[in-house]
Amino acid sequence: MAKEKIALAYSGGLDTSVMIPWLKENYDCEVIAVAVDVGQGEELAPLREKAIRTGASKIYIEDARQEYIRDFVFPTLKVGAKYENKYLLGTATARPVIAKRLVKVALGENCTAIAHGCTGKGNDQVRFELTIKAFAPEMRVIAPWRIWDIKGRKEEIEYAREKNVPLQFSAEETYSMDRNLWHLSHEGLDLEDPWNEPKDSLYLVDTAPGKTPDAADYIEIGFEKGVPVSVNGEALDPVALVSKCNALGAKHAIGIDDMVENRLVGIKCRGVYETPGGTILYDALEYLESITLDRDTMHFKHQLAQRYADTVYDGKWYTPLREALAAAVDVMQERTTGVARLKLFKGRTYHAGVKSPYSMYDPILATFEKEQTYNQKDAAGFISLFSLPIKVRALLDRNAAK
Repeated sequence: MAKEKIALAYSGGLDTSVMIPWLKENYDCEVIAVAVDVGQGEELAPLREKAIRTGASKIYIEDARQEYIRDFVFPTLKVGAKYENKYLLGTATARPVIAKRLVKVALGENCTAIAHGCTGKGNDQVRFELTIKAFAPEMRVIAPWRIWDIKGRKEEIEYAREKNVPLQFSAEETYSMDRNLWHLSHEGLDLEDPWNEPKDSLYLVDTAPGKTPDAADYIEIGFEKGVPVSVNGEALDPVALVSKCNALGAKHAIGIDDMVENRLVGIKCRGVYETPGGTILYDALEYLESITLDRDTMHFKHQLAQRYADTVYDGKWYTPLREALAAAVDVMQERTTGVARLKLFKGRTYHAGVKSPYSMYDPILATFEKEQTYNQKDAAGFISLFSLPIKVRALLDRNAAK
């Protein structure tokens, strides 16, 4: 009788490397490793050889970089979604596309189960499993961290050595990191004490604060309907565009966020995020929106952005709510087309010019000099009507006090 097949979401890190022999030992199965490229860079190079050496019967390496940026990151950017007003959702947007590709391979290989390396304390277990249920509702899910006897990274490393799993790091030296084209996150070690300042050696994407150039750079981002399409006048595909913004932003330590966030499972967790290109794009879009969106639309969009951020953070990408929120923002951004210019200097972006064919900014109306369009006398009637409820209430209170 043929062994069952289990598809493993494989990153080549400590957790998923150890899980290949563990799954084979505990389920007498064939393990098919699935690595999804969302911009991890050099991390992917050794995976093919490593997975097979560790015991996988086969490995798939799926290139999802364009899909990730185009279909997941840019829609989230277009909304302006930031979890708890800071986190640009780098991991949260990557998990749905990874899990989607994972399910595709699992179904194609006739797997009976899907395994992942997420812990029982984190958000990613929810993001993976909600996506799996969306595309393969009856698929069995195996989450070793929720059922095995291994307690912590030190025991994992001991198990890895016992099973001859090659490691290039130790638990004492390596942060828990998630890297893709949009961001790099760091957790664990000294960061577990929120009193500790991040070390300069932590930053692997950005220049460390305090070591940035003394001369500023300028960048111009072109948008069409709220989606970035060009950098400094050059039309670029999504991956090339984010890569160019990353390079320019990292030079000036743009997009470093050190935050204690509230995980979905109720635990507070401290992490440091490096998102240089993403921060540039968010700031540029907000700048452009300042001249293309009317007051009511802008304020309501801010409310939608918070709900959208929570929805994506919680793993509910493939839901009617997320799609409805995105559709509403598509309408709001119909005229968010134009160019925003930013100055990059010492860890910050500064507004340096914005223009749009749909700009609602009218210098004639805004001027403090003499103009003929706006009749200032009209303000008296407007204020009289606008303040009427306040006036009526005050009169009632005064009469009641007599």
